[in-house]
Amino acid sequence: MWILWAVTALWAASFSLIGEFLAGQVDGYIAVFIRMVLALALFLPLWRPARLAFRQQWQLACIGALQIGVMYLFLYHAFLYLTVPEVLLFTIFTPLYVTLIDDLFFERRHLPSQWWLAAAVAVVGAAVIRFDALSDAFLTGFLLIQAANICFAAGQVFYKRLELGDARNQLHAFALFFVGATITSGIAMMLFADFTKTPTTNLQWGILLWLGLGASGFGYLAWNLGAKRVNVAQLATMNNMLIPAGLIINYVFWGQAVDWLRLALGGAILLVAVWLASKRRN
Repeated sequence: MWILWAVTALWAASFSLIGEFLAGQVDGYIAVFIRMVLALALFLPLWRPARLAFRQQWQLACIGALQIGVMYLFLYHAFLYLTVPEVLLFTIFTPLYVTLIDDLFFERRHLPSQWWLAAAVAVVGAAVIRFDALSDAFLTGFLLIQAANICFAAGQVFYKRLELGDARNQLHAFALFFVGATITSGIAMMLFADFTKTPTTNLQWGILLWLGLGASGFGYLAWNLGAKRVNVAQLATMNNMLIPAGLIINYVFWGQAVDWLRLALGGAILLVAVWLASKRRN
């Protein structure tokens, strides 16, 4: 669990950086492709193809294409319709998607009711923190975020269930994860990008460098390694811990107002969800 907590802290700043400095200024397709290329460059020197069978290699590439390649395309465009707090609010359903996808795709017909309860409680906790007045474009933004949530949830579950060996073996194979993401985002960029909105300032390039190497490269390896060490309910509930973390980052760095009472209450509910997910069954 400590790995997932650490990555949550790492990712908390990403929402604000995208919303403040990239959305509307740098084309989303271009930004995603740059991030994926940087992350791939980080892991490519470590790639050892012989460590995985061919079937596992293409499955890992497909997971990367879905979990971050397609997911980021939806996420970046949602920022054109939503504020950062609204984006955080609309991610509250991810725990339910994680639990549902694991149930549907892996035929776990008798998932413990305790795990479903933990995911539902996590949604309630996140809603307490972020339920607020919504902008006029909320429906389009909502649908984009739900598509991103489903991609992210599916990628986590499929990675967790894919046999990849120990942590060292995964490190040497993880370049394939970003091969899939890079190909997907590259095709989308060539088809749909507005090339008049490329990064132009040192600040924009610096943010993309951080997002590519840190948040995407190191972050996704650590998150997926952590996902293999926890149960499905723990993984589901931890998806919503990003909401209070992101709001705190917004307050500390950008001075955006925070309802501390609601944050404390919602955070407490989220902690209850994590406790329910971690509680050992009889």
